[in-house]
Amino acid sequence: MTDRNPRAMSDNIKSLSFEDALSELEKIVRGLEGGQLKLEDAITAYERGAALRQHCEAKLSEAEARVQAIVQRSDGTLNMKPMD
Repeated sequence: MTDRNPRAMSDNIKSLSFEDALSELEKIVRGLEGGQLKLEDAITAYERGAALRQHCEAKLSEAEARVQAIVQRSDGTLNMKPMD
């Protein structure tokens, strides 16, 4: 939790894959549940965790939209449906 600049934190999170963001979020949750963080560190961790959660939700929504865009034809072949 060294970078407290919200914009830099957001830019850093945007570059993470879903898996990396989820892994970091899990570590933050474990740290917060452990109750060993100083108050300011806990707040910073919570803020990063909230941003990571939002990032993961966005990645999942993107993946869901891509999957929904795949349409199976009656002959069994797959066709991409244009996304809105």
